[in-house]
Amino acid sequence: MLKWTNKQREYLKNANHRWNFKVGAVRSGKTYQDTADIIPRRIRERVGKEGLDILIGVTQATIERNVLRPMRDRFGEALVGYINKSDGTVYLFGELCYALGAEKVNQVAKIQGASFKYVYGDEVAKWNKEVFDMVKSRLDKDYSCFDGTCNPEQKNHWLKEFLDSDADIYMQHYVIDDNDYLSEVFKENLKKEYWGTVLYQRYILGQWVNAEGLIYRRFADDPSHYYYKMEYDNNGKLKLPDGEIIVGIDYGGTQSGHSFVATLITYDCSKLIVLASERHFGDIDTQKLEDLQVEFIRKVQFKYGPVNYVYPDSAEQVLIRGIRNRLAKEGIYTNVKPSKKERIKDRIDCERVMFAYDMVYFIEDDTKSLIEALESSIWNEKKTKVTENDDERLDDGTTDIDSLDAFEYSFERKMKRINEIARFKRGVENA
Repeated sequence: MLKWTNKQREYLKNANHRWNFKVGAVRSGKTYQDTADIIPRRIRERVGKEGLDILIGVTQATIERNVLRPMRDRFGEALVGYINKSDGTVYLFGELCYALGAEKVNQVAKIQGASFKYVYGDEVAKWNKEVFDMVKSRLDKDYSCFDGTCNPEQKNHWLKEFLDSDADIYMQHYVIDDNDYLSEVFKENLKKEYWGTVLYQRYILGQWVNAEGLIYRRFADDPSHYYYKMEYDNNGKLKLPDGEIIVGIDYGGTQSGHSFVATLITYDCSKLIVLASERHFGDIDTQKLEDLQVEFIRKVQFKYGPVNYVYPDSAEQVLIRGIRNRLAKEGIYTNVKPSKKERIKDRIDCERVMFAYDMVYFIEDDTKSLIEALESSIWNEKKTKVTENDDERLDDGTTDIDSLDAFEYSFERKMKRINEIARFKRGVENA
């Protein structure tokens, strides 16, 4: 017999409206109840009635991961099928359903004109708004019903405006402690991870709040906590863990500087040591810029060892070719590849978990520019346009975005592994 939290029992009792939402903290039991009970029941209740059953997530992949896989593990493949990639259909409990991604409006437009008898929405606040508007126009039967979950975003988010409207809505608010079945250790680790950031209010307290103030408050409150403990061997050489040395480079524009950051990443990605950082301003031509990069890499190699990779700003292909050829001419043999430029929010989230679980340290004397950049980086409070990626760093020349970008280029290819280690530290039994 399934065990429900108090909040989940309330939902079973009261979620009988056209729109039914669970909004709030991560890991608070929102989606678990849906995959174990709500979705199967809603679909079976509407068997034989006109209209389509739809599952919508940020992407088809997230629907598979967050919704279909947990249901398949519980009910088996005979009742929960696999998505047909050609048309997005999937058989659920004997019914033909659609599983669609909401990142692009044309995904849902494929079934434009059809009535929806049931829609399940995963991570709704991250959808394209046009997709949500289309869903509203398709829930046109007396028995049409929507169940959705999301974590809060900005106060002026389009979904918040809808939830505050006079539509036929039942909404529950969740905090992390509403889940009675999470271990206290896991909860405390999650709170620690988000503490000092806007995400604590959103993902722990379940509040719609704007991103404001310092981004890296945990670091800014006590930078010395993250200074690398300098220990030397009998030959006077600094003791460092084994790993790869990677240099990230950000090329500045007219109002910004050129920034270089060297990071040692252990082979298992459990620890990052920031070895050196520099930022250069002024009238710097291409030749001078190459000289500065070569000089920086030579200093890093002399002091810490061979540089394995160099990842310059991918937007500057001419400069990348220039430094690649120059390093080869100088006899510095390393791999030069364009940065991947992963989504900035994902890079910030990765830095957040590294600070939370003491996975990153700084050689204080050689990383002043990056330390100052992290201490002063703030959210852009004046941003008014709300999209699925609505939080952004202030980038108006008053803060050092360049050093942050260079730092992030140095580790972004390792983010998946870093996040896996953070999940293990958080509590593998509840991850």
